[in-house]
Amino acid sequence: MNKKIVVLGGGESGVGAAILAKDKGMDVFLSDYGKIAPHYKQQLIDEGIAWEEGGHDESRILAADEVIKSPGIAPTAPIMVKIAERGIPVISEIEFAGRYTDAKMVCITGSNGKTTTTLLTYHILKNAGINVGLAGNVGSSLALQVAREHHDVYVIELSSFQLENMYEFKANIAVMLNITPDHLDPYDYKMQNYVNAKFRIIRNLTPEDAFIFWQDDPVIQAQLRQVTTEARMYPFSEHLEKDVDAYIDADDELVLNTSHTSLKMPRNHLALHGLHNLYNSMAAGLSACLLDIRKEDIRRALEDFEGVEHRLEYVATVNGVRYINDSKATNVNSCWYALESMPKGVVLILGGKDKGNDYTEIESLVKEKVKAIVCMGKDNAKLLDFFTGKVDAIYDTHSLQDAVDTCAAIAASGDTVLLSPCCASFDLFSSYEDRGRQFKDAVKRLK
Repeated sequence: MNKKIVVLGGGESGVGAAILAKDKGMDVFLSDYGKIAPHYKQQLIDEGIAWEEGGHDESRILAADEVIKSPGIAPTAPIMVKIAERGIPVISEIEFAGRYTDAKMVCITGSNGKTTTTLLTYHILKNAGINVGLAGNVGSSLALQVAREHHDVYVIELSSFQLENMYEFKANIAVMLNITPDHLDPYDYKMQNYVNAKFRIIRNLTPEDAFIFWQDDPVIQAQLRQVTTEARMYPFSEHLEKDVDAYIDADDELVLNTSHTSLKMPRNHLALHGLHNLYNSMAAGLSACLLDIRKEDIRRALEDFEGVEHRLEYVATVNGVRYINDSKATNVNSCWYALESMPKGVVLILGGKDKGNDYTEIESLVKEKVKAIVCMGKDNAKLLDFFTGKVDAIYDTHSLQDAVDTCAAIAASGDTVLLSPCCASFDLFSSYEDRGRQFKDAVKRLK
C-alpha cells in the first residue's frame, strides 16, 4: 500500500495514471520537465497529488519503486538514463491501467490509419449499445477511466512509443494495420527496431485472442515469419486470397467472415472511401464481428461513420474546386493513400519538417493524378529538387495562406486541392491539428 510511484509527464496519460495510483492507495509524485497545462494542474491540485514542473527532483524520482512514463519521453532523456542505472522498473500508463480492469481490450496500431480505425471501431460498438471506452492516443486516459468509470470494452489506439513499456498487458483483439518507415529517429534509424516495437502488441496473446492484420503488408509478413503467437489469425486483403477473412468479392461487396459473425455489404455503401479506408473498415468490422455485434449494427455503423478531422476531411467547394484537409498525413505513405483515393486533377500541397522522406513512393501517383504541386515550408529545396519536371507546375511558398491562395489561382473547376503534406508540421505549426485548422480557415476566407 505504501508503494512509491513516480509519474513522468503531466499530460493526459500521466495525470490519469497518477489518479489511478492515488486511488489504489499508493504514494504518488508527478514530475514534468516542461510546463503542465492549467487544467491538468487543477486536476492534480483537486486530487491532492504532489507534482512539480520545469525540472525534476532527482532524489525523489530515484527513490521510486516504479516509474510510469508518458510516451513522449525518450529513453535517452537524462532522467530516464539515471532511472535505468538504478534498475527502477519503467512502465506505460496502459500497462499500469491494465492491472486494474478485466474489461476486453481492442488494441489498434499501425503506421497509418490508427486513429480512423480506432474511432470507427468505437463508433460501431457504441452504436450497438456496448458500454465502451475510448483510450490511448485518442479519447481519455485509460487509467483515469479505469479509476473513475466502468466499461466492458476499451478500444485503444497504441503508438510504438506506448507499446515499448508494456509487458504484462494483454489485448483480446490486436489489430496491425500496416508498418511503413515513420518516426525512425528514436529507433536509431533502424527499421527493425521500429517493427519490433509495433509487434509488442501481440505479446501475451492466448488461443482465445485474435490478431487482425493486413495480409499484403510485406513488413508484417516478414516479421510473422520471425515471431509466433497463439492467437487466432484474421488477415484482411483487398481481394480474396488464401485464408483471408475480409475482402472485396467479384460483386464488389465487402465480405467479413469470422467464426462468430459473417456479413456482406456493398463496398459503395461504406462511409469511408479509398483503399486505405477500405482496410480500416475491414479491421474495424472484423473486430466487431469477433465481439458478436449484430450484423445490422455493423453495417449501419460502417455506412454512417463521419470520419476523422484532418484525415481526408472535406472542407468546402469554392468555384467548383474541392478542398480536402489531410494534414494528418505526416509521412509519405499517408500521402500515397490520399492520392490513391483522389480523381485526376489534384493540386497537391506538400511540405513541412522532412523526416528523411523518400518521395519515390508517391512519384507514379503524382505523375498520374497531380497537375501542380505547391510547396509549403521553411525550406522546400528537397521537394523542389525531386518534383521539378515531374509535374506540369511547381510553386515555392512559405506560409499556408500563400499556399492556399496559389492553389486557388491555378485550380480549375472540377479539380481537387489536397493538403497532404508528407511531412511533420513543426517548421511552421505547433501540430498537424494546428496546420489543418489553419488550412480550413484559409479556405473559408476564399469563400
